[in-house]
Amino acid sequence: MEIRIIGDPVLRKRAKKVENFDDNLKDVIDEMFSTMYLYDGVGLAAPQVGISLRFFIMDSREENEKGKKVVINPEIIEFLGEEVSFEEGCLSIPDIFEDVVRPEGVRVRYQDLSGNIIEEELHGYQARIFQHETDHLDGILFTDKLPIVKKALLKKELNKIIEKGKKRALELGEAVKR
Repeated sequence: MEIRIIGDPVLRKRAKKVENFDDNLKDVIDEMFSTMYLYDGVGLAAPQVGISLRFFIMDSREENEKGKKVVINPEIIEFLGEEVSFEEGCLSIPDIFEDVVRPEGVRVRYQDLSGNIIEEELHGYQARIFQHETDHLDGILFTDKLPIVKKALLKKELNKIIEKGKKRALELGEAVKR
């Protein structure tokens, strides 16, 4: 499973709602976890592997947290707490790490692999991952949230990565339609 890089059009599309909770979805999710761990990530959204559907996986790897999550058709119901700045990176934007301001907590609703609706509050690192990955499903990358001055400083470096991403997207073809 290949990670799509910034510049690939699939990363800028609003992903479609998941309708089929079948074995195919489970197989894709299993493969996504393997890919995420291979690249030492903590979250991976379907568009990042060329699938324009509203789901992602995450594993904050914090000892006091529940660990792995499969998140399908997520909604952020409410932002909670203060806005906090914290360094983020992204498997689709290699070698770029910058501070991003986000709310400390979120109240969320999503479906699990069986289609059950889950509602919960997330705080800290889990809330940050959830927000970052949900952004992917709306075609938003963490670099979009940076201040204008920071974007200007990164422009040359980002443009190089974007060109590579566009080229690779042409080689891979359109996003997988499932």
